[in-house]
Parts: sequence; C-alpha cells; structure tokens
Amino acid sequence: MSKARSVTRGFATVHAIAIFGQPVFAGSYLTGDYAMLALHRFGADLVFSIGLAQLVATALLWWRGGPRWPFWASLLLLAGETAQYFAGLAGALDLHIPLGVALVTLAVVVLIAIWR
Repeated sequence: MSKARSVTRGFATVHAIAIFGQPVFAGSYLTGDYAMLALHRFGADLVFSIGLAQLVATALLWWRGGPRWPFWASLLLLAGETAQYFAGLAGALDLHIPLGVALVTLAVVVLIAIWR
C-alpha cells in the first residue's frame, strides 16, 4: 500500500499545482492578455487529465486496502471539473467562477488530507 499511497500523493500534488494555475491564466486573460485564454483552455485539459489519473491512483489505493475517501473525493473533483469545463465553454461565468473557487479549495483540502 505504501507505493500506492506515494503515487496518490504525487498525483494529488501535481493536480493541486495545475488547478492553482487556472485562476492565474484566467486573471491574465481578463486583464487584457488574450493569449492566456488558450493557455487557460490547455490548463483545463491538463487539470482534467491529471484528475483522471488521480482517480485511478485512488482506486488502486482503495483496492490495495487503503482508505476509500480519497477515491470519492477525487471522483467529486473530477465531476466538478467536468461541469467546470462545460460551463467555461458555454461562457456561463456565473457558474464557472464560483465553481472554480470551490474546486481549488477542494483540491487543496484533498491534498492536505492525503499527505496526513
């Protein structure tokens, strides 16, 4: 289980770092650097891909006898990121911005809890 825990911690760390970049890219776009929108979109793809890898790692951790909660928390994150992605594509900023804040918060909470 130690190896599965290390892999899960690694993905949770990279996931949190990637998700933290998203508001930076969005903020730069909103201040007039229009090239940042493409980076924000690429970041969304990256965050989702890392989130999917994290979900697989947490499933493996659970399967190897570890706790179940990281899997369910990662599934919740991934579901939120999916909604976030489509809200962004639709231009629904009234959903996209607060959901983004919630996802960053959840990613940090999961990260801290996984490292404890």
